[in-house]
Amino acid sequence: MDLLELFLSKDIATQLLPDGMSRSPRPLILVHGLWDNPNVFSDLVRKLEGYDMPLMTPHLPHRLGRVPLKRLAQNLNVQIIERWGIETCVDILGFSMGGLISRIWLQQLGGSRRTHRFISVGCPHRGTYTAQLVPSWLLPGVADMKRGSPLISELDNDLLSIGDVTCSSFFSYWDLMVIPGWEAVLPMGEQRPLSVRSHRNLISHPVALDTLVNVILQR
Repeated sequence: MDLLELFLSKDIATQLLPDGMSRSPRPLILVHGLWDNPNVFSDLVRKLEGYDMPLMTPHLPHRLGRVPLKRLAQNLNVQIIERWGIETCVDILGFSMGGLISRIWLQQLGGSRRTHRFISVGCPHRGTYTAQLVPSWLLPGVADMKRGSPLISELDNDLLSIGDVTCSSFFSYWDLMVIPGWEAVLPMGEQRPLSVRSHRNLISHPVALDTLVNVILQR
């Protein structure tokens, strides 16, 4: 096969992508959660290899929950600007606490103006009972995830700021980190349960990964 034939074959393959697949993927930002680091996305990153998708997996040191989520969102904002500038349109996926950090960036730091899609995976959007007894003076980042916390109330009272962002929420009924698991959803957009048995499986089980990749590759 000569160079022209190779080029044409690649061009045809691109044109034959299924409906909803992006011909030139937007950058995807993957935001990790508590007691995690970017390695939590290693299985998902491997699944995305071959799609020529620019990826960013920022490290947000949370000191086991001692760093408030707003400060982590500011850290995220700095890294995004350093990597993509202030205008590049992006998609963002937040896992667990990373979903709330993503929401702060979207709703309070102007991220929604440059974001097409927000994918939330196992995020305590309505808080979680596992954080309820944690004192804010000791672990403010964990306390931000209490049910009815001031942070969550702020975000829920400003949903118009993400009204133009395509949102999808994925959760597990059996999640023992975000309790109750079926409330790990945004109050807007698509809400879909995944048939996995644990919090970590939401980002590592083959069933979850296949579902997330399909959503990520949509236009």
